[in-house]
Amino acid sequence: MIRARILAATAMLAALSGCISLAPEPEVPVVTAELPEQYLYVENAGEYRPEAWWTAFDDPVLDTLVARALESNLDIAEAAARVEQASAQARLARSALLPTVVFNRDTTSSSTPLSGSPFGGIAGGGGPDRIENDTFSFGVGAAYELDLFGRARNDLAATRADALAVEQNFRSVQLAVAAETISAYFDVVDTRRQIELTVASLDVLQDRAARTQERFARGLAQSFELYQIEQELRAAQAALPQLESALSAHEGRLAILLGTYRPEVESILSAPLIPTLVFDAVPVGLPSDLLAQRPDVAAAWARLEAARLRIGARRAERYPQPSLVASFGSQGGGVGSALNIFDNWAASFALSMVAPIFDGGRISANIEAARAVYAQNAAAYTRSVITAFAEVDTALSDYEEQRQRYLLIAAQLTEAQSSLDLQRRRFAAGVGSYTAYLDALRNVYQVESSLSGAARATALSRLNVHRALGGDWAPDSQPLPLEMRPLADGPAGDVMP
Repeated sequence: MIRARILAATAMLAALSGCISLAPEPEVPVVTAELPEQYLYVENAGEYRPEAWWTAFDDPVLDTLVARALESNLDIAEAAARVEQASAQARLARSALLPTVVFNRDTTSSSTPLSGSPFGGIAGGGGPDRIENDTFSFGVGAAYELDLFGRARNDLAATRADALAVEQNFRSVQLAVAAETISAYFDVVDTRRQIELTVASLDVLQDRAARTQERFARGLAQSFELYQIEQELRAAQAALPQLESALSAHEGRLAILLGTYRPEVESILSAPLIPTLVFDAVPVGLPSDLLAQRPDVAAAWARLEAARLRIGARRAERYPQPSLVASFGSQGGGVGSALNIFDNWAASFALSMVAPIFDGGRISANIEAARAVYAQNAAAYTRSVITAFAEVDTALSDYEEQRQRYLLIAAQLTEAQSSLDLQRRRFAAGVGSYTAYLDALRNVYQVESSLSGAARATALSRLNVHRALGGDWAPDSQPLPLEMRPLADGPAGDVMP
């Protein structure tokens, strides 16, 4: 009768298990719910397609660098390992919802003296003076907590949300590495061009300074003109080492991003660097797409969900926690008899329930702490959404301004080249001076230098638009496993100090 009642109660609790959750309902912060329907500086609101967007620059070297960075970057490898760790922790939390089954094998041997025991006075003293006892048992035991109020289920769901946040952080690292690689590449392209133009300008300035020195010696030029030309020559000479140092720093940054050393990067960069600028407007989609596209926003939402679920888990600790414990096995005085399960079997089944009565305020404090964490994550999520929207608007505005600036400088270069052609024709016709031709040529180099900087700024502003929009830039790329080698070669079994 008692066993039947226990089984009936167990069946009822098992039916209720999984039906109750004390976590609050999901809520979207008000500021996030009021996200604008479109961006302020939108030109093309078509569907955003982020995958491998940098291939529009039509530069094989850039494509190679980004692909290598996504495969070999050590920050990505570290983030990938954190994803594996979070996945394992989620599986660990899932174990709380499953029964625990163990195998027991016990061997007990005892030898007890009869002297001083109730059997110690056997008449005639012919009986044994000790009691020997050997017991062998085999069995299987199982324990299972009925998650009636959702403590384990909410903790599991929270851990899975944490794992999702870590996965989104991995995407953030991928995006950042690709963006930094693109940025470093355009820095290399611009710096190399600046070095070329500086060397060309030095040749012109040296020729110009020599001619001014000659004219000054003949009294045809003032000292101010000579000093000015010489100062410009010294400034160009001083700028060259700075540019070469900057180029070395950019190449070193690429080596770090690719997880390798400078010689390999220099080998990749030995090919012609010929990126084609792209001036088309970027299709940006709707602001609401940012909630899924931006990995930092998605990670913030996952952390908010985890905090919400943990409130339910901490609330569930206030209520009874029923558990089932069962065992089945056999027992005997020897191994053979213990293995005779049909005759010497033993079984037990128990239903227990633990409920808190007084804990000094521990559960209430944990609930309040969980609510405070939820409030923190709600603020963090709202901030991430507002920041994402502002970054997109800022990037779109900057992209438009940089494109306009590039076009203006390109028009200025056309005018400077026309002036150079005029001075060349005048000098060839004998009606113009060679000095005027050199000045026009130096002006062309200066405008070309400005145009190279404007091209870099335009490319990086387009990069910032894509970076602000987020998305899966290279969804199929996976980091290569980090190759590990022993610290030193030595005999098997040696241990490094």
